[in-house]
Amino acid sequence: MNTQAQQPKELVAVRPPAGPARLRRRHRGLLWSFVLLVLLPSAAISIYLWIVAEDRYGSVTGFTVRQEETGGATEILGGLTALTGSSLSSDGDILYEFILSQTMVREVEARLGLRAHFAAQWRRDPLFALWPEASIEDLEWFWRRILRISYDQRSGLIEVQVVAYSPDMAQAIAGEVLRQSQEMINRLNERARADAMRYAETDLEEAVARLKTAREALTSFRTRTQIVDPAADIQGRMGVINNLQQQLAQALISYDILDQNTTANDPRKLQTAREIEVIRERIAREREGFASETAGVSGEDYPRLIAEYEALQVDREFAEETYRAALAALDVARAKASRQSRYLATYIEPTLAETSEYPDRLLIELLSGLFLVLSWAVMVLVYYAIRDRD
Repeated sequence: MNTQAQQPKELVAVRPPAGPARLRRRHRGLLWSFVLLVLLPSAAISIYLWIVAEDRYGSVTGFTVRQEETGGATEILGGLTALTGSSLSSDGDILYEFILSQTMVREVEARLGLRAHFAAQWRRDPLFALWPEASIEDLEWFWRRILRISYDQRSGLIEVQVVAYSPDMAQAIAGEVLRQSQEMINRLNERARADAMRYAETDLEEAVARLKTAREALTSFRTRTQIVDPAADIQGRMGVINNLQQQLAQALISYDILDQNTTANDPRKLQTAREIEVIRERIAREREGFASETAGVSGEDYPRLIAEYEALQVDREFAEETYRAALAALDVARAKASRQSRYLATYIEPTLAETSEYPDRLLIELLSGLFLVLSWAVMVLVYYAIRDRD
């Protein structure tokens, strides 16, 4: 056991400590790639922005679509004024799309010459200027670069910012946008008024035709039956029956008096009895006339005549109510056509810039530098991922 304890222990080899870090070839490649992909493009962008790019000026205008407040007698007509216009939010949506449309671009180009103004700097500032051979589609695309529009659907406020190479041109473009927007609202007003008048006149024509038909049917009924008003005719017949009943009561009283004071063969008593019998027969015939199949002047029974007359009367009353409502709607449409129900309210007149704010050089430099650094970092990570896998 002592011999085993005296045996020498096995030596373990220890690596020498790591030396100082040295710049290797791959590190130089990363450095050169950073210079080529980040620093040089950033320097080129800065040179272009601060030396080559032309100053541009902005003009801001703000407006909203307003609707005239209506009240008084027009609101008592059962909400008929709601048929003559649309909601303000839809008007704002239409105006928003119109400002960005090719129609707006054509109007501004025809009045101010967008191509001539923005293509004048093409050779010096090709990144921000318009090329001279631009088509209307190209000009529409460029229009969205020089114009920024913000629209709040809840409040209906629209704010437009226009950029140009001179402050006067920027203000002129903003003013033209404002003018074209006002004309668009005027066209919407004209179309709404024309539609309201057309619909109201059409409804009135239909109501007049319906009323004419109802009155002609009632006149035909009166001509056929020779009865102006069955109700009044019935009241007359009831008056006859009431009169007969009064005569019957008087005859009965007279008969009772004669029965008490005369003999059975008294001629006056026999005459009174005959009169009572005749009155009763007449009352029975008059009552049968209300339900008899052959009663009435035209051979029709009164229940059918009354039912037909009441139906015609209801049709005429409904036609008259429709006619009055159509007249009221036409009056409302004319009243609204005589004034402008919607208009463009400008809360920011086109501004005139004193200093250039565009292009925003610092912001563009920061964003482009951040994009270049991130792109370079992604490429480096991809390179090392592929290298470590190999």
